[in-house]
Amino acid sequence: MTTAAKTYRAAIVGCSRIGAFIDNEVMGRSDMVLPYSHAAGYEACERTDLIAGADLREEVLEAFGGRYDVPASHRYTDYRQMIEREKPDIVSVATQPEQRAEVALFAVEHGVRALYCEKPLCASLEEADRLVAAVEKHGVAFNMGTNRRWHPAYEVMRNTIASGELGALQALIVYSGGTLFNTTSHYFDLIQWLNGDNPVAWVQGWLPKGEASLDGDVVIEDPAAEGMVGFSNGVIAHILRTSLPSEHQAVFERGSLTAMNNGSELALRRMEGEGRTRKVAAAPAPAFTLASSTLRLIEDLVHALDTGEATRGGVRVARENMHMIFGMIESGRRGGVQMKLPLEDCRLVFKRRNVRPGQPRYAPVES
Repeated sequence: MTTAAKTYRAAIVGCSRIGAFIDNEVMGRSDMVLPYSHAAGYEACERTDLIAGADLREEVLEAFGGRYDVPASHRYTDYRQMIEREKPDIVSVATQPEQRAEVALFAVEHGVRALYCEKPLCASLEEADRLVAAVEKHGVAFNMGTNRRWHPAYEVMRNTIASGELGALQALIVYSGGTLFNTTSHYFDLIQWLNGDNPVAWVQGWLPKGEASLDGDVVIEDPAAEGMVGFSNGVIAHILRTSLPSEHQAVFERGSLTAMNNGSELALRRMEGEGRTRKVAAAPAPAFTLASSTLRLIEDLVHALDTGEATRGGVRVARENMHMIFGMIESGRRGGVQMKLPLEDCRLVFKRRNVRPGQPRYAPVES
């Protein structure tokens, strides 16, 4: 007799853009396979049931309920009430970074078995340490919404690196960095993933706007940055700010593999010849099929809940991402000095001024 697979109850804190409606902004894009938002991912996953949502804005909750068939009795303006009453297995934390740790800690301490947190993990290294301790104490499965870790093109890149078929990995290049918390956090996780999650040894950064984003130890706006990341295995990643749209390259002893246009295509070059006759030439790239990275992330959480195995992400990887962000800021404000990781006695905290929540699009954008 076959036992039916368990369906896990999911709830969302923060029902706005990435929480529930961002699919309407990216529908029809050739580089994107839906679902993309947390809510749409739970709706698409056969093993999850979206049962509740919490948001401070009544209008957002009403639209969320209508779109995902969540009745008014399961919609909350107080996430604490939602977690205590609904007792979900999985909670998505799709708030702003400044509120993320508070919500995630409450969820962990009130019986939630899995967390899907947006990036970056939180707003300070002290919060990151508390989250790691709580998640590991309670045995909570954890993934952060750095979706390229579950993207098929980048999985091919990682497998190519691990195979050694092009020789040792020499460097990783991110051609289109952005602001550290909102955008580069994605790319920091990507270089961690591609390099086998080897520990980061140091970072070195430059802040184009200098210290304009800082008020003492308070980061008052999300700063742009570029620089380098050094890993314990000797690989160096270069974080650049160019006009190339979401392009990422792995450079090997005998060639390179580049993900272009947000992972919608791969370009492979192989080294030919020796000595002065050596050159690189285009070669057929490995094949892959695009798929929803959000759905794959959620399925990874489900697998962890089923088996007790580790997720592909994990809270320690997410904390190291925070060290890279704050390390870049510290390096930039000290004139570009190399900062050893993990940072010690870092007092920086991300606390923006006059932040207004984004307005979700409740209907698809006209193409």
